[in-house]
Amino acid sequence: MTSSDSKVWFVTGASSGFGRAVTEFMLQKGDNVVATLRKPAMLDDLAKLYSNNRLLILPLDVTIPSDITAAFLKARETFGRIDVVFNNAGLCVISEAEGMPDNDAKRLFDTMFWGAANVTKEAVTTFRDFNQPPGGRLLQMSSRTVLRVIPGAAHYAAAKAALESLSEGYAAEMDPAWNIKITLTQPARFRTAAPWSNVLAPIHPAYSDPNLPSRQYRSIYPGAERFSDGDIYKFALQMYKLVQLDDPPFYLPMHRTALEAAKTKGQMLIQAVEDYGSWSDDVYLDEENS
Repeated sequence: MTSSDSKVWFVTGASSGFGRAVTEFMLQKGDNVVATLRKPAMLDDLAKLYSNNRLLILPLDVTIPSDITAAFLKARETFGRIDVVFNNAGLCVISEAEGMPDNDAKRLFDTMFWGAANVTKEAVTTFRDFNQPPGGRLLQMSSRTVLRVIPGAAHYAAAKAALESLSEGYAAEMDPAWNIKITLTQPARFRTAAPWSNVLAPIHPAYSDPNLPSRQYRSIYPGAERFSDGDIYKFALQMYKLVQLDDPPFYLPMHRTALEAAKTKGQMLIQAVEDYGSWSDDVYLDEENS
């Protein structure tokens, strides 16, 4: 039996990596989980360990909006509420920005922006209109690449950046009385299955020089996992601690690499203001023309 104060988590992309780790960790902590993924059979091992009143496994392709609506409905019918949404489903295609095939770029955005955007909409609706009392935590899976783009992953970073801007809009627009808190997690270099599942698009002919940055990044495949020292289960622990906070952070860089990228980007913006802020001194309409 779980305690009356256990939380209900809704996890997308639960088949592996962060989604799988969060699913396992929250179940071990006594919370209940709605684990969604395109291939439910990948969680057969967990289904044998936990009953349906602890773990609900649902098929979900986040690129299909009706699937998202149906999954949230089934989750509410089963548990009566959803306390935390871990908006995590994603994929990565490695390519020079100039050479990214249109169909791959569309697939990235369909999953990590439009899919995540539709999950966000359903999460907010559930937290506000169905939870009693209203409220919930939305954990948006962003990336260190939003803070510093990795050559070869520009479209991936762009999709994550779009989700961040959308999330900032939600945070600015929502009524505080709804008690909905959003956190953008920005992890870097955690060891997941991504190095084996990332797709490498053909090299753009103009980038044939192996010394160019995107070619250097391509060169770490296969074997890219050796550069990742973050533990996804320790990440899950931090997510567990995060949702206990009354006033959680909106931005949460995770891993020393992400922290360095956040500091560098912040310093660059401040430096731009200090060096070129005066350029804005005389860009306004004259009073007689305003």
